Amino acid sequence: MKIVVLDGYAGNPGDLSWSELKSLGDCVIYDRTEANEVRDRVKDAQVVLTNKVPFTRAQIEALPQLRYIGVLATGYNIVDTVAAAEHGVVVTNVPAYSTASVAQMVFAHLLCVVTPVEIYSQEVRAGRWSRCKDFSYISSPVTELAGKTMGIVGLGRIGKAVAGIALSMGMKVIANTSKQPAELPQGIEKVDLDSLFAMSDVLSLHCPLTPETAGMVNAHRLRLMKPGAILINTGRGQLVVEQDLADALNSGIIAAACLDVLSQEPPEETNPLLEARNCHITPHIAWASNEARARLMQIAVDNVRAFLSGTPQNVVS
Repeated sequence: MKIVVLDGYAGNPGDLSWSELKSLGDCVIYDRTEANEVRDRVKDAQVVLTNKVPFTRAQIEALPQLRYIGVLATGYNIVDTVAAAEHGVVVTNVPAYSTASVAQMVFAHLLCVVTPVEIYSQEVRAGRWSRCKDFSYISSPVTELAGKTMGIVGLGRIGKAVAGIALSMGMKVIANTSKQPAELPQGIEKVDLDSLFAMSDVLSLHCPLTPETAGMVNAHRLRLMKPGAILINTGRGQLVVEQDLADALNSGIIAAACLDVLSQEPPEETNPLLEARNCHITPHIAWASNEARARLMQIAVDNVRAFLSGTPQNVVS
């Protein structure tokens, strides 16, 4: 059994071990693979693991020996699952490995805005507190989250985790979700999407990317938001119309945006959000804590082992 990992570096830049995967077969691991290199690298492989390298219908049809594609992520839109099923190729994903890490990043971003510790730390190092006439040096506002409204789009595992943290901090939580009101955890109120935008002091996106949700954060909905509102996106970059968000930030329609994802990654230098006012961007790292990556690798190996034993798990094809 030949196993090929096409782009293993993001999940394991060297601080984790591939030894357990290597024990399952003849294993070749590439840090990165360009689209034009895929066929040559996997032509003899029955099992392929990919994070962001796509598998189209044409690629699947050109690889008759392929029997398994393991996606090293929760989202699996990079694989044509219909074509895979038609050709007897099992496709699996890695669900629920990063819930705690992503929820933590939501509040790392939020607290960076409402309690600007780093700004104050830099100012103290610059001597501004030492030169202050008062015992307390205040230059940037600090905002208390208790009593504010957290709006959440999507109440899957991560959305629920974010809601739980918000409730524990004394925030009111509202959500737009396909779930019925009776299915919601205690303390969460269901509202329609436009009302969510209008009512939220903090709005966090946790819905999947679909034709219906693509571009859901646009000029119309941004104009519904409070001037002091904060938008957080750790979901998918394409949920946001980026020029509309940049315009809203630069004109003061909303107060701040906190983004861990963009529509193109890495972004073009011309992306309008890179220089937008009060726009805080991290490079798609919410998923990437050491603990989450270790879980990802373990589940991915368990998926391969289950497939080889004839009882595949986490199948999405």
